[in-house]
Amino acid sequence: MDLGLGGNVVLVTGGVRGVGAGISRAFLRAGATVVTCARRPADEPIEVDGRGVEFIACDVRDPEQVQAMVDQIVERHGRLDTVVNNAGGAPYALAADASPRFHSKIVELNLLAPLLISQVGNAVMQKQDGGGSIVMVSSVSGGRPSPGTAAYGAAKAGIDSLSTSLAVEWAPKVRVNSIVVGLVETEQSGLHYGGPEGVAAVGETVPLGRMARPEDIGNSAIFLASPLASYVSGSTLTVHGGGERPAFLAAADAETSNNAAS
Repeated sequence: MDLGLGGNVVLVTGGVRGVGAGISRAFLRAGATVVTCARRPADEPIEVDGRGVEFIACDVRDPEQVQAMVDQIVERHGRLDTVVNNAGGAPYALAADASPRFHSKIVELNLLAPLLISQVGNAVMQKQDGGGSIVMVSSVSGGRPSPGTAAYGAAKAGIDSLSTSLAVEWAPKVRVNSIVVGLVETEQSGLHYGGPEGVAAVGETVPLGRMARPEDIGNSAIFLASPLASYVSGSTLTVHGGGERPAFLAAADAETSNNAAS
């Protein structure tokens, strides 16, 4: 299917690994020119049908570096059609034990950096005849308890709110939406879930029977950036395979099983 993204210029932050690499590949398949940024390049080339991504080293928290990166993109390609704010994440740390500086850095990376990049991207898009699109990569952690990553969950809740506000402020030229992402299987999943068996076991807890693949998130991003979503702005697209099975159901199932056996 032609999504009308051929020739578009797309910036994917953190687009060199994991979910970001899946997003980059999706836009490459859709015919877009893809620029990625991170503090270091990909370990392996990101290519689709012989076309690869362009890489710019950038700390997305640094205003001068972000402005220089966007200036470089516009100088090289003459425009910027889509920004996907994917860079983010957080190590596990209980809120009572983490330092104020730790919490500040997590919020800076997951909330303030996407706002900064969106501001700079919007300044370019507002001057273009076709405007542009901004896609925030959010998380289910922003809508449910996030023990061990409390500041991250709070920042993602902020991203969802931010998207709705920017969608109003920057309309009609620029559309802003967020993708609320659930569990995703990446090259690092085995480290978190205990190898292939652990990954499969976690996937079985999802109603659709597996964790998302990076390309699932990428396909959602290209939809939101495409003309098919030309009337979609200020929305959250939940991509979590049906969500998480409520914990009380496990207790209910256990009680039912015990009664059946007695």
